[in-house]
Amino acid sequence: MQKRYTTTIVIPNYNGMDFLETCLSSLETQSYQQFSVLIVDNGSTDGSVEWLHAHESARVRVIYLTENTGFAAAVNTGIKASDTPYVLLLNNDIRADEHFVAEMVRAISRSKRIFSAASKMIRMYEPELMDSAGDQYTVAGWAFNRGTGRRITHYNQPCRVFSACAGAAIYRRDVFEKIGYFDEKHFAYLEDIDVGYRARLYGYVNIYTPKAVVWHVGSGTSGSRYNEFKVRLTIRNNIWLNYKNMPDWQLLLNALPITCGMAVKYVFFLRKGLGKAFREGIAEGFRDRDQCERVDFTKIPLRRLLLIQGDLLANFGEYVGQVLKRRAETSQ
Repeated sequence: MQKRYTTTIVIPNYNGMDFLETCLSSLETQSYQQFSVLIVDNGSTDGSVEWLHAHESARVRVIYLTENTGFAAAVNTGIKASDTPYVLLLNNDIRADEHFVAEMVRAISRSKRIFSAASKMIRMYEPELMDSAGDQYTVAGWAFNRGTGRRITHYNQPCRVFSACAGAAIYRRDVFEKIGYFDEKHFAYLEDIDVGYRARLYGYVNIYTPKAVVWHVGSGTSGSRYNEFKVRLTIRNNIWLNYKNMPDWQLLLNALPITCGMAVKYVFFLRKGLGKAFREGIAEGFRDRDQCERVDFTKIPLRRLLLIQGDLLANFGEYVGQVLKRRAETSQ
């Protein structure tokens, strides 16, 4: 890799041939060109491998994995194969604004305390609506995309967020060596919240930069918003997320809201015919939680834990407010 590059754009791909051309074409027209592209193919069987072989270049490299290792393992492969100060993770079902990379690099370079920067993600097929303005995590154990389903006229101010949505986010590469990489046990789902939470525990911040804009198809790989595979992994990973990042006293403190949050989710998925998958995820989460690597809380100041606890409470209020505002907007 040429040393002039500041950023490596890592694109995990699994059977995403229908999206790759649009994604890569939007990168060719970027106003900022000091980046290379590294695609990690996760054992695709839809013709992606052949297409990628034909489109490799000095600027666009591809790592071919023999099987689907999951999102977390794929992006870790790309991050570890990079040697630039920044790595920008990008879903294959993304189209980027021409100033996207420039704004992402500008945002993260403002301070060495910034671990990640989230972009303004807009729904590809409903371009008047937001997809994500960064991720938040709540005391009820609910993760949510800021702004999802609301009009794009909102969320135009930069701010701190709990974590960046890894579908279109930039990270300071050397910090991974200090806090650990994406947890490959997750396979997929909530791994970005997990690594963002860990960064917070170690004293870093995650921010949202609204000038970096992308359009996102959503569920381009999984194929649907709700399915048995996604529901099972999400609730399982949710249990691991809490266990790894909260000391025992905080788990005890939050036991009631987390339990209530899980109960509400269970009723929701039960009505969608996904109750069994939810129960299987809970069982696996509790059964295998001791296999997870917890943060060494002896190295984390109590003040930082209390600040994060305050954010978890405030984010629940933000979630409720977001739901109410979205309903009011859709009823107009």
